[in-house]
Amino acid sequence: MLLRQLSLINYKNFESKELTFDAKINCFVGDNGIGKTNILDSIYHLSFGKSYFNPVSSQNIRHGSDFFVIDGTFEKEDREEKIVCSLKKNNKKIIKRNGKAYDRFADHIGLLPLVIISPADRDLIIEGSETRRKFIDGVISQSDKSYLQNLINYNKVVSQRNALLKYFTANRTFNKDTLAVYNEQMNTYGTEIFNKRTSFLEAFIPIFQEQYKSITGNTENVSLSYDSKLKDFDLITLLNKNLDKDRALQYTSVGVHKDDLSFEISNYPIKKFGSQGQQKSFLIALKFAQFHFMKSQSGTTPILILDDIFDKLDEHRVSHIITLVNNENFGQIFISDTHAERTESIVKKIHQSYKIFKL
Repeated sequence: MLLRQLSLINYKNFESKELTFDAKINCFVGDNGIGKTNILDSIYHLSFGKSYFNPVSSQNIRHGSDFFVIDGTFEKEDREEKIVCSLKKNNKKIIKRNGKAYDRFADHIGLLPLVIISPADRDLIIEGSETRRKFIDGVISQSDKSYLQNLINYNKVVSQRNALLKYFTANRTFNKDTLAVYNEQMNTYGTEIFNKRTSFLEAFIPIFQEQYKSITGNTENVSLSYDSKLKDFDLITLLNKNLDKDRALQYTSVGVHKDDLSFEISNYPIKKFGSQGQQKSFLIALKFAQFHFMKSQSGTTPILILDDIFDKLDEHRVSHIITLVNNENFGQIFISDTHAERTESIVKKIHQSYKIFKL
């Protein structure tokens, strides 16, 4: 799959920008703050219907303007796919595929597989469990529409259950039968989500470990594990056991919306014991594993975005990454870097066609 052309109007710092891309490697070089990452983010926006860095859509409109338009022409399986994403202030965002607007954004997810690697990924290590759940859910949802729908349904039921718990407290009342209806629905959707996350990680973890070894030259032992209370109890049992706690807190304290991933290096949490280089290698390995998993599931080679990833990596690790992307498994790649000479030296080692955009 390829992105042939990109047009931006009033997106972030760009008033107007037209770009035509190489089928293999495209590099954006220039000083910090000039808009390299914004161009990469606009490509992500076309794939996912939202920004990777700022999910508040109106904040992606250029200062002083009241709308933005991102227009991309893709080539997928010998077909042209024209995707336009636009937003006017105080209006709903619109995503159009070949001139026809989507009724539900969820229907767009998975059409244009894409993997981004960015310094912002460090949030996966340092932030709370929600960030890591979003990572898992994002990977699975791109190739499994039923998973995405279960997730949407589950989150809706949790919100309704929470509202009911607040209502009970506010009105000094309680009805176990009404709550049981939500418990049953949570159990139905939550069990499906738990089973699919478990199956996904069984397939994903070996790919991740192989990618980490390739990046580091097989020098460190890393692991990734799924933390979920559903491993020990079904969701109905968990909800009943935590009923008093939920009533006191006025929200649902157990379920797959509380699951997490543990990241470890040499059996210790990488957050506390991993160096910056090790943490960066861990995250790059995660994303490369995502790339290979998505490619195997969809049969389409995802676009790969490498946003400023060469900083804080020693020459040895950079060289391993170059070797990884220098094969037929990868398709179109977009790279940003502040050092033009470093970028040129790196892409020349990858024996593919390339284009460098100096911003």
